[in-house]
Amino acid sequence: MKENPAALAPELALVVAAVVGAVASGWLPRRRQWAVRLLAAGACVGGLVATALAMLGPPERVFDGSYAIDPATNAARVVVLGAALVVIGLSAEPLRAHPHESEFYVLLLLASAGAIALVGADDLLTVFAAYLLASVPSYGLVGLLRDRTGSEASLKYYLLGALFGIVMLAGATVLVGLGATSSYPGLREALDSAPRAAVAFGAVCVTAGLLFKIGGVPAQFWVPDAVDGASVPAAAFVTTIPKIGGLGAAFRFFTEALPAGRVDWALLVAVTAACTMTLGNFAAFAQTRVKRLLAYSTIGQVGYLLMAVAVAGRNGLAQQALWYYLAAYTVTNLAAFAVVAELPAARTLSDYRGLAHHRPLLAGSLAVSLLGLVGTPPTALFVGKLEIFTAVIHGGYTWLAVLAILNTVASLYYYLRWLVPAFLHAPSPHPAVLSSGGTWSAATAYAAATATVILGVGAAAVLPLGAGHLLP
Repeated sequence: MKENPAALAPELALVVAAVVGAVASGWLPRRRQWAVRLLAAGACVGGLVATALAMLGPPERVFDGSYAIDPATNAARVVVLGAALVVIGLSAEPLRAHPHESEFYVLLLLASAGAIALVGADDLLTVFAAYLLASVPSYGLVGLLRDRTGSEASLKYYLLGALFGIVMLAGATVLVGLGATSSYPGLREALDSAPRAAVAFGAVCVTAGLLFKIGGVPAQFWVPDAVDGASVPAAAFVTTIPKIGGLGAAFRFFTEALPAGRVDWALLVAVTAACTMTLGNFAAFAQTRVKRLLAYSTIGQVGYLLMAVAVAGRNGLAQQALWYYLAAYTVTNLAAFAVVAELPAARTLSDYRGLAHHRPLLAGSLAVSLLGLVGTPPTALFVGKLEIFTAVIHGGYTWLAVLAILNTVASLYYYLRWLVPAFLHAPSPHPAVLSSGGTWSAATAYAAATATVILGVGAAAVLPLGAGHLLP
């Protein structure tokens, strides 16, 4: 084999650690499963080191051009591996000595590898293989606790994933048939003279599969049930890492595989973004359970992220805005879930009454994460929204930026419904509901909230890292 496997060192680190962890889990006693957690964290750190080395080299396509090592892939590696480390941190106490603790880390590593592969894939067949690798372990993560709600959520997640996977495969089949190749550069050239209706059908079907991965309209139905029924670490995972892979894959697919002017995919994505952010934000208004509120919040955030995809290729700001916003959203969303993990008995908004009195630092972390999701300065998402709004306006979709601003203002309502009881209401008569879930969850919440502010203040240093272009 002439190819260099070292080019995929971060992905291979995750897969090898998953295989070793799966084998070791059959031999380790329940009280020693922390060793698999340590192995998973080591694989993420090793992957980050390998990514730093890869950034020093030139962009390239490997494995017969089916996989791209470029700024987008390296950005995905950094964000996914960093997010996986945070999820491992907030899962330490909730899953300690659980019968399936090792399996959680194995599935987490495999799904993370699939998310990275989605971004790097430069070939439709590789994209679909990555889609399966990112999806199948996620179904297991949601239903890992094997209780009634988790099993029901996992089944719904799986059935919708199978449906949209079939739709995506049908679209890929049509495009490959039209272009006589699955390679993105080859498709871009061949589809320029193919029947417009057939190209549109294939593009819409592939887009539908990617919308399922990110939880965008009309493929968002699984998100609230999956998040509410899963454990908090699994919910934190499915609302962050799969979205990184799906959005990165969509950006590359539209800019590299589809010929310019053949299909008006930009308008399709813009309308989808508008529907997604509006549905997510307004559906969150009536939620009283914290995990369901965060589930609809993440749907709204996907709408903002899709705005950057809608103007992909129209200006040089789109890719930079997408990857900075993804990094900012990931750390901010995980900070909110870390607070939820730290208070396992607090399941509704009213349970957080008096949190500032009982746990002022944790209440501060909650405020930073929720106001950060709104886009309040100096948090990272404030800069992220400015970047995306600027890219969208320069890309000719001013109406979409205006709608996004209105949605941002509206979203403040349901985040305040959570924060007001925590800060302004009298302490709960049942203080046990605010009992601690463990030191790891609290430390993760503090670290992620701090990172949200640091990423916002230091945006000038971070933004250029996502500014590179995809391979020509």
